[in-house]
Parts: sequence; structure tokens; C-alpha cells
Amino acid sequence: MAFFVHPARDDISLVGVLNALGDPARLAIVKNLAEKPDGMSCGGAAPCDGMARSTLSNHYRVLRESGLIFQVKKGVENINTLRRDDLEARFPGLLTQILKVAD
Repeated sequence: MAFFVHPARDDISLVGVLNALGDPARLAIVKNLAEKPDGMSCGGAAPCDGMARSTLSNHYRVLRESGLIFQVKKGVENINTLRRDDLEARFPGLLTQILKVAD
């Protein structure tokens, strides 16, 4: 069974979050996740259609390790959810502003 490492809320850094969101594909994934509070599978990333699975997997790893997403294994799928509450607690208003100007 897959085991995913997620940073604790207090270990989420501003540099890590901004670095992860600096890539257009990862920003598109986060924007997509922001609209899906119940989460989505790795394959459900419409902005990344046609991307190699290994590349997409790497993007999700970066998002997970930066503290932007929570990833859990359900059957054969990896379900991803945005860690909105943790990000809001660490950096109030940051994610909302980034998503607002990223349109």
C-alpha cells in the first residue's frame, strides 16, 4: 500500500508554496482542486491532459511535499485535496489572492 509523506501544518513554508505554484501546470492543478472540495484523482487533472504520467506524478509530488495538497490512496486511485485550512492558518489570504490573480 502506498504511503504518502505530508508536511505538518507548521512545517509548510512560504518559499515552498510559492515555488510549487510557480510552475503553470501545478498552478492549474491547484486551481482545479480549488473547485473540487471532495478532491480528484491524479488522472482528473484536465489542465494536464496529454502530459506524461511520470511528469504529472512529479507535479503532484511537489504539490504534496510543499504542503499544498493532501494525497490519499483509495483503491487504485490517488485522491488529492487542497489543504486550504492548513494554508489559511499558515498564510491567511495567500491562496485566495493567488487563485484570484491567476485567472
